[in-house]
Amino acid sequence: MFSLYKKEVQSYFYSPFAYIVSALFLLVFSLSFFYIVSTMKDSTVRFSFASVFYDNFFYFIFMIPLLTMRTFAEERKSHTETLWLSAPITVPQVVIAKFLAVATVYLLMCALSLVFPLIAWIKGSVIVSGLICGYAGFFFWGLVCIAVGILCSALTDSPILAAVLGEAAMIVLLFIDIISRTEFAKANLTLYNILAWFSLQNRFAGFAQGFFSVADLVYFITISLVVLVWTVIVIEKRRWSRG
Repeated sequence: MFSLYKKEVQSYFYSPFAYIVSALFLLVFSLSFFYIVSTMKDSTVRFSFASVFYDNFFYFIFMIPLLTMRTFAEERKSHTETLWLSAPITVPQVVIAKFLAVATVYLLMCALSLVFPLIAWIKGSVIVSGLICGYAGFFFWGLVCIAVGILCSALTDSPILAAVLGEAAMIVLLFIDIISRTEFAKANLTLYNILAWFSLQNRFAGFAQGFFSVADLVYFITISLVVLVWTVIVIEKRRWSRG
């Protein structure tokens, strides 16, 4: 499994793809960072890493499907999927290897953004607890999105369609949070509780405020694992349908 993981990571960095997505990620982050700094009235910059992500969920989530769209769809399109389907490696191992490869790229993207808290620390002060919680919350929130993107890629043989499906799934995740805040949802307690429980932004809110919640962390990990299991089922079903 490690060799497949290594191969997947190398495939990202041997092409300009990962660099382009990372550049877009840093561009959005830098614009948000400098906007927050330029509008602050206090001479001391108290940088909140989590607030930047929380205010720009809409932009960040559109980058994750770009990383996941080729994980399975590209192999189905080029008919190389049969190579590892017939190899002495299980489907769960393949799914986990690809998931960890994308998660590694995503982790490196987050690490690159450390330059901005460093700038804030040099010029002002950084709320360390908020910084750590922001990293943890955003990373595990991203793992859920990566798992969803991989599932979308496993459903089609077109990377472009996989990206579109991933974007649609991300929008649905966003709208769950938006709908939960409407008066209609609040008037129906059962509906509100269901939407609030599934809302990723609601789970991230505690991390954004500097609170590390084990329950929310378990939630992110559980949802990621459930979606990965669905991916395994989809691939296994296609594998057995081929005989």
